[in-house]
Amino acid sequence: MARPGFLLSAWPWRAAAYLLTGAVTGVATLVVLVTLAAVCGVLVLVLVGLPLLVVVALSGIPVAWVERRRLRLIDGDPVSGRHQVPAAPGLWAWLTTRLREQATWRELGYALLFAGLLWPVDALALTVALLLPLSVTATPLLMATVGDGQEAKVLKQWTVTTWPAAWGVAVLGLLLLGLGAYVLCAAAGARAGLVRLLIASREGELGAEVVELARSRARLVHAFEAERRRIERDLHDGAQQRLVALAMALGLARLDAPPGPLADQLARAHEEAGKALAELRELIQGIYPKVLTDYGLQAAVADAADRCVVPVDVDLALPGRPAEAVESAAYFVVCEALANVAKHSGAGRARVSGGHRDGRLFLEVRDDGGGGADPSAGSGLTGLADRVSVLNGRLALTSPPGGPTLLRVEFPCELTEAGASCA
Repeated sequence: MARPGFLLSAWPWRAAAYLLTGAVTGVATLVVLVTLAAVCGVLVLVLVGLPLLVVVALSGIPVAWVERRRLRLIDGDPVSGRHQVPAAPGLWAWLTTRLREQATWRELGYALLFAGLLWPVDALALTVALLLPLSVTATPLLMATVGDGQEAKVLKQWTVTTWPAAWGVAVLGLLLLGLGAYVLCAAAGARAGLVRLLIASREGELGAEVVELARSRARLVHAFEAERRRIERDLHDGAQQRLVALAMALGLARLDAPPGPLADQLARAHEEAGKALAELRELIQGIYPKVLTDYGLQAAVADAADRCVVPVDVDLALPGRPAEAVESAAYFVVCEALANVAKHSGAGRARVSGGHRDGRLFLEVRDDGGGGADPSAGSGLTGLADRVSVLNGRLALTSPPGGPTLLRVEFPCELTEAGASCA
């Protein structure tokens, strides 16, 4: 509206069209609602009010559908409905879904407000800002046709008897028409904002997007864990078995070969095959340890503590097993923390403790090292924090200079024997 060419643009006419269609649609909505109320008032005597509840409640849906499309006249941002998809096909599933969701009742409230109050406001703004200035502007035409060139009534209130006065009134009408264009656009903008607030709330759409984002994020986490388990299984049952067979064949050939250069080469080959097998087993252990799958987090943490070069005390008591994604993330947090203890802390001893309380799984890794740990220095904790946050968990690190260092991680999760549902 602040642009110089606003009055010559299409926006005043689009605003007028929006208000005009609003007035027409509002009258139609009022007629339909009154008719439905009258019809359902008769049926209520037979079916105890059920038709009144269903028909009138659902009447807001088509009204909201029309309003969302009318918004395109003055609002370039598309508006979509927020109705849920029925869980099953059929009319009954559709009706129960619509009657239970909040959007249906919001749209019904808007339809009642539209039929009772909003369309008269649209008609009043259109009359004051457009029809009255046009009537004033048409004074010379009225004087030439209706008044036979002698006189003309301006808004049925003032009489103009001379042509200079008629043209002066017409110029005034043009000025009022320009001012009315601003009034029309302001009224249409306020009207569109109210529609968005009532039936196309940005907060509601954002909430739905956030829910869908959380669901898709959880699906990606589960798919990632399933892929890790598949790779671990393929390496364990495929490549590892082939390396074992190769090492056994090289060992037998080494025993059968006479002393000499060939026996020495077979010995070196057998030794390299053993190293490759050991590295492959470490790789499999890092991808997804079998002890975690078979025995759970408690046993996997104890196994990781036994393999750590720093003595580690384990105090972890879990009455059940968390969800697979939570179990995997918790295990790798502990492994990364113990690796940092061994590489960077200079600690003489570490401790892993944890449990489950108030619907949350918590783990703590503490060491008596020199402290001063910095997650931004490439310790791997930043990636772990991102992984924990995907599961709605929290990771906190306390490591003052001089120590001690404490890493704490929490996951909202319920424990069961076979798995869990994670928040």
